[in-house]
Amino acid sequence: MQVKETLSEGLKHEYSVVVPAEEIETHVTEKLSELRNTVQLKGFRPGKAPLDLLRKRFEGSIMGEVIEETVNRSSQQALLDQGVRPAMQPEIEIEKFENGSDLEYKMSIEALPEIEPSDPKELSLTRVKAEVDDDTVEDSLTKLAEQQKSFVDAKAAHKAAMGDAVRIDFVGKIDGEAFEGGSSTDHQLELGSQSFIPGFEDQLVGAKSGDKVEVNVSFPEEYPGQDVAGKDAVFDVEVKQVLVAEAVKVDDGLAARLGMSDLAALRAAIREQIQRDYNGASRIRMKREILDKLADGHQFDVPPSMVDREFEAIWQQIEQDMERSGDSWDDADQTEDEARDEYRQIANRRVRLGLLLSEIGQRNNIVVPQEELNRAVMEQARRHPGQEQQVFDYFRNNPQAMNELQAPLYEDKVIDFLIEMADVTDKVVSADELLQDPEQAAAGEAEKPKKKSTKKAPAKKAKASTAKSKSKGGTDE
Repeated sequence: MQVKETLSEGLKHEYSVVVPAEEIETHVTEKLSELRNTVQLKGFRPGKAPLDLLRKRFEGSIMGEVIEETVNRSSQQALLDQGVRPAMQPEIEIEKFENGSDLEYKMSIEALPEIEPSDPKELSLTRVKAEVDDDTVEDSLTKLAEQQKSFVDAKAAHKAAMGDAVRIDFVGKIDGEAFEGGSSTDHQLELGSQSFIPGFEDQLVGAKSGDKVEVNVSFPEEYPGQDVAGKDAVFDVEVKQVLVAEAVKVDDGLAARLGMSDLAALRAAIREQIQRDYNGASRIRMKREILDKLADGHQFDVPPSMVDREFEAIWQQIEQDMERSGDSWDDADQTEDEARDEYRQIANRRVRLGLLLSEIGQRNNIVVPQEELNRAVMEQARRHPGQEQQVFDYFRNNPQAMNELQAPLYEDKVIDFLIEMADVTDKVVSADELLQDPEQAAAGEAEKPKKKSTKKAPAKKAKASTAKSKSKGGTDE
């Protein structure tokens, strides 16, 4: 096999590959020999048909398979010999081939960059931590008791107040016509729950059982239903029953209702859960600091095709969000071109960090044990009751899906490794400080360029995964 590099521009490479006719002939003969043991030809026992006869009958039908296998095998060997790691599947263009002649083809690839990660031991991190105080536990306990409250029938003359519930029938109309989804019977609504359109619950305050109330509201501009968004509506409401909340005492009885032995055990469980939440927030903040420092400390070219793929995944999510919300770029101060530039920067960062974390993981022999991957598949299956076997089959038969499932597990292990190796300073802060700015600190979010204010937010920033490395999968920022 002859390999000649014809283009080398940054990470882009092209090669001219020539596979000798003798090698093609060898593969053809091997295929024909395999056929001879299975094919039935009149006048010949299996395995006894002459190769010349088999060649005459079957060479044309097996040649495509031979060429495909030859290209796959020779291209992989060529890249190995050239010391190039492809970022994506190579593009192959057959330039010349006839029976009995050499096979000539052009191979175009984008290579993965050479990455030299910094020493993890030189990484300095601050781990912000918060302890759970007694007031927080008691507040959570009170809210938990509030969630367990029940409603009982109010006295006949009782006027509904915030915190009470009403059982109602209602019919919503726009321009005098009832609209789909705007009617219900025997609906129990807790006043102050803000579960209905803004202003609806307020207009039922003071109503008594048997009252009929006309409720006038305006659907928000961003309301999901496009046929009612931004429109004025009138609801004819019949109050069939007013109910008052029956308080639940914070005592051993509440604990028993929630499956705990006593109130002390319930308090302990609440404290543990809040502490887990704090620890999770602390890790998110630390992970973000790691990613920011890695991004700032490592500059290298990234394959354009990987950035394109990542950008398209992000942009597709944005368009879907906008379609669901009914927003458009006309409603925003940011133009679509400006948004595309912004999200392409995000895609570039994600690809860079994905490749960098993958390199760190490979150099330090970090792997995701099979049992952890199996647990992840089981978790996916549990989310689809009755379809567990289909979920198992999907991941077993879809390597890309399995790779995407593995990616966040792998990322967590690389992050854990970096934390373990880094110089970490603990800093105790208040819970408010730990939990501040939750949108930026959210797991899976990359740092995003500042966005102009909008009349209507055009779309939430996508939490698309970072570029997937060929060997380990991807990372989520």
